Amino acid sequence: MNTYNIAVIVGSLRKDSFNRRLADAIVKLAPPEFSFKQARINDLPLYNQDDDANQAEPVKRLKKEIKDAHGLLFVTPEYNRSIPGVLKNAIDHASRPYGQSAWAGKPAGILGASIGVIGTAMAQQHLRNILAYLDVPTLGQPEAFIQMKDGLFDETGSIGPASREFLQGWMDRYVAWVKKVLDQ
Repeated sequence: MNTYNIAVIVGSLRKDSFNRRLADAIVKLAPPEFSFKQARINDLPLYNQDDDANQAEPVKRLKKEIKDAHGLLFVTPEYNRSIPGVLKNAIDHASRPYGQSAWAGKPAGILGASIGVIGTAMAQQHLRNILAYLDVPTLGQPEAFIQMKDGLFDETGSIGPASREFLQGWMDRYVAWVKKVLDQ
């Protein structure tokens, strides 16, 4: 495969989201054969099973973006010790109707940033449980529970020197994971 297209799903809608900044910065650490595109989830209606037979256009767009991707990158904050509702809503939409999930078989990586010292550990664990059910093979190690603090990003918005080695290592493992799953 010459190019690996990765759908990036950011679990935050906030304009100045730490996790959107992290998503923008971490993709700069990937090799050139990896292409990243953030999937839009801010215009999805609330999931309602009654709509499965006639999904809204934003839902169809999201499902197509996921189906067209070779892999997934989830970058999410933690809300109340779990994933944000907007992320769960997007996951539910793209997994329905039953038997027509866009997620199945796509290799995924998960990371997230928070001001708390445990980063997004609980949100990531909940997301791993959901993805396991949806047949999304997910990178297990290294885990990346990022604490948002001065120096995480440099003045250009890239990963700062204090975190670059760790996050480069994470990206290298993610790249190897995607290639391994797809080349099976």
